[in-house]
Amino acid sequence: MGLPVLVIGKSGSGKSASLRNFKSDEVGIINVLGKSLPFKNDFKYIVTDDYAKIKQALLSAKVNTLVIDDAGYLLTNMFMREHSTKGQGSQVFDLYNKIGDKFWELINYIQHQLSEERIVYLFMHEDKNEFGDIKPKAIGRMLDEKVCIEGMFTIVLRATIDNGKYVFKTITNGFDVTKSPIGMFDSDTIDNDLKLVTDTIKKYYNLEEATNEKN
Repeated sequence: MGLPVLVIGKSGSGKSASLRNFKSDEVGIINVLGKSLPFKNDFKYIVTDDYAKIKQALLSAKVNTLVIDDAGYLLTNMFMREHSTKGQGSQVFDLYNKIGDKFWELINYIQHQLSEERIVYLFMHEDKNEFGDIKPKAIGRMLDEKVCIEGMFTIVLRATIDNGKYVFKTITNGFDVTKSPIGMFDSDTIDNDLKLVTDTIKKYYNLEEATNEKN
């Protein structure tokens, strides 16, 4: 089973910048929007919002750490391409179902079709619901009410700024969906360094050891 990890945060909160400490041969990046990363780098990445191409890239990648940058736009792009052709009523409802189904299938694919050494980070913008809770931003009610995106992840990190420092939150404050396994991280906030997060996850689950045993 692969391990999907959700990273949420506002635009400019440091999600993409958290990749800065990886070497180019340590991480594979699927760039949904094709935006440049916010730091100098020599990363090679795939630009696509096609679910079939994303699944194939996740499966065939030569590295076990992968990132779907701006994964939330998989939802937005599908909506923007198709909503004007759907009219009203049941056709619009069917579109929202399709959007929810495709995203749900992607997370399930990561969990059940990839090897256990494979960690896949999904970057999404955050949103606030009517109760004031911070959660991943979605399109329509299907994912929020029927699926609960964050419920499909064991690890949800929130990128934010604390006293002028870019950090990842690892534990909820009661008003967001941040969570991580007991004992994985030493504190409620850590540096927004996804290389450090990856190393911590691998150590916690003995993923490096599992990889070496298979080689």
